[in-house]
Amino acid sequence: MRPVAPVPSADLPLVAIVGRPNVGKSTLFNRLVGRRQALVADTPGVTRDRKEGLALLRGRTIRLVDTAGLEEAAPSSLFGRMRASSESAVREAALVLFCIDARAGITPADEHFAAWVRKQGRPVMLVANKAEGRGGAASAMEAYSLGLGEPVAVSAEHGEGLSDLMGEIVEHLPPEPEAEFEEDDDVFEADADALDPDAEIVLPARPPGPIRIAIVGRPNAGKSTLLNALLGEERMITGPEPGLTRDSVAVTLHDEGDVFEVVDTAGLRRKARIDEALEKMSVSASIEALKMAEVAVLVLDATLGVHEQDLQIARLIEREGRACVLALNKWDAVEDRNATRQAILDRLSISLAQMRGVPVVTFSALTGASVHRLLPAVREACTVWNARVPTGELNRWFEAALERHAAPLVEGRRLKLRYMTQVKSRPPTFVIFG
Repeated sequence: MRPVAPVPSADLPLVAIVGRPNVGKSTLFNRLVGRRQALVADTPGVTRDRKEGLALLRGRTIRLVDTAGLEEAAPSSLFGRMRASSESAVREAALVLFCIDARAGITPADEHFAAWVRKQGRPVMLVANKAEGRGGAASAMEAYSLGLGEPVAVSAEHGEGLSDLMGEIVEHLPPEPEAEFEEDDDVFEADADALDPDAEIVLPARPPGPIRIAIVGRPNAGKSTLLNALLGEERMITGPEPGLTRDSVAVTLHDEGDVFEVVDTAGLRRKARIDEALEKMSVSASIEALKMAEVAVLVLDATLGVHEQDLQIARLIEREGRACVLALNKWDAVEDRNATRQAILDRLSISLAQMRGVPVVTFSALTGASVHRLLPAVREACTVWNARVPTGELNRWFEAALERHAAPLVEGRRLKLRYMTQVKSRPPTFVIFG
């Protein structure tokens, strides 16, 4: 007997960490998921978009969400949009962790937003962070005045009190549904009749799991707007201000039976223009997301054409050996579409020959027009990236290529090339023997 299927992440209980800026929400998030997944700095407002991760607490897996700090602001402003995203997470949560700074004590902002959280009707746990030592635990008791129950004193930075917090979180969650089982006696049986001992063995195209995508590009190319269009909801903070996305944020998408893990990354600029430590951390997170991806979606603003920084990002994708899909955004604002498309492809072909033949998708992320064409292109690029070509088929192609184009001369003598073979996939890599 075996479980019918693992529990999809969307079916796991959602636990949202909320509170005013700089109370240590991202540090607590990193502690609970067990790795540095969210950017952390002393600067208030580092977290702008909701960031999700899976955490295993006392044998129970949960979806944990780090949110932007709650602040009073006009709805149309950047901080107002950040707050709206955090409030959305609260409304979706099975449990809310309301986080305060025990060292700073209770502030009017804590009182204001605690009252708002109480009105949402969601289960709430009060977490008094930065409660190091006996003094910190004592000051955490002030939090009783918020009316959210008994505070759990922790120090996310130093790892104090986390075991108790994990236990309390599990206690506050709804009961875990029982897994269904079915008889399956044939799971490990191979189809012996289907095996041909003389056939060339072709390794599996890719291991099981979601197709990992990194959305990369210069600032303000429309990466976050694209992810919102794919999700069908305003999940990422967007706006005219460049550099809104600071951290790499991963979400899961389901399309035609496939699962995609999509990471929205901070815009990549030239090193000479990166002068803040926080932005350097953002760029490092973007590059790390690219290294972990299978397919990089390079988003270009089609109204601006190809800039040198776009080429640098394309070279980075090629250097890391990732599959690539070229995404031409803001296509609805392009007047001469044929000329624009050809100019972009010519520039890439001349400056970066390795980009020839990559899938190209044109769309408008803002209106959603033609965005549905992106995931099929990603699927195609991933298939090619994982492909293994049988040696016989490969050498028939190689012989035909040599008939069309003779081998080069070296010191006046023509190279004698005998055969070629594929030595690896992901990306496909070939060796020619002479």
